[in-house]
Amino acid sequence: MRVIEPHIHMIARTTADYERMALMHTVACCEPAFWAGYDRTSAQAFYDYFTHLTTFEPKRAEQYLIRHFCYICMNSKESEDLTLSREVISFIPEFLARDNAIGIGEIGTNKNTRNEMTIFEEQVDLAIRLGQLLWIHTPHLNDKLKGTRMMLDALRNRQDLNPSLVCFDHVEEHTVEMVLAAGYWASMTIYPVTKNSPARVVDTIERYPAAPLMVDASGDWGPSDPGTLHQAIFEMRRRGHSDQEVEKIFFGNPHAFLSQSPKFRL
Repeated sequence: MRVIEPHIHMIARTTADYERMALMHTVACCEPAFWAGYDRTSAQAFYDYFTHLTTFEPKRAEQYLIRHFCYICMNSKESEDLTLSREVISFIPEFLARDNAIGIGEIGTNKNTRNEMTIFEEQVDLAIRLGQLLWIHTPHLNDKLKGTRMMLDALRNRQDLNPSLVCFDHVEEHTVEMVLAAGYWASMTIYPVTKNSPARVVDTIERYPAAPLMVDASGDWGPSDPGTLHQAIFEMRRRGHSDQEVEKIFFGNPHAFLSQSPKFRL
């Protein structure tokens, strides 16, 4: 069985995690740009980070026969600073031209502020203009529902946006239906301590068996584990789902979404 990890922050992981992922049949992973654990002090710091995502990480993954792809963006947490954000956005197209860069993400909101929404919409504009995939971050805080609604409302009248190119990540039981109803992809992030668990993820898969759903393990700076993706695979098998059903969720669906980028080839 082949597995695609559609959202994981490998810059926060050790090389041993690549080895574990390879042993668990992971053939490709996608790394969205995100917060570094601290607020960066200049646009140059983002430039260096994007350089890392497009040069070093693909080589590190290749050692374990894993294709590494990435998204480039100004993340939601640091987009409160409009001047800094726009300076970063100005050189995003340079990195989108790199071989493993497949889209803009993860953009979205952190605290659902006006500035965050402004930078969100400006990056949506950029993605549409350049024909890029969009990976959207929904807030981890108590206002996930509010933030998801705000972004859906902002996109609702965009006649120039192709919904099939957009995925809302970190969806949970109270936000997944509205994302799917709007025609977008949805991905569920598993955390070992907080938020979605493998069992909750499989519950949602069973509730929406034909929906455009994906599952990811995050792998960020906090408590997280690439292995949780495979715990969800085991949970599906334990409940009696066939190998074909399991592979559709953990390989077929992410492959279908990501293959809309001409750069995503295995």
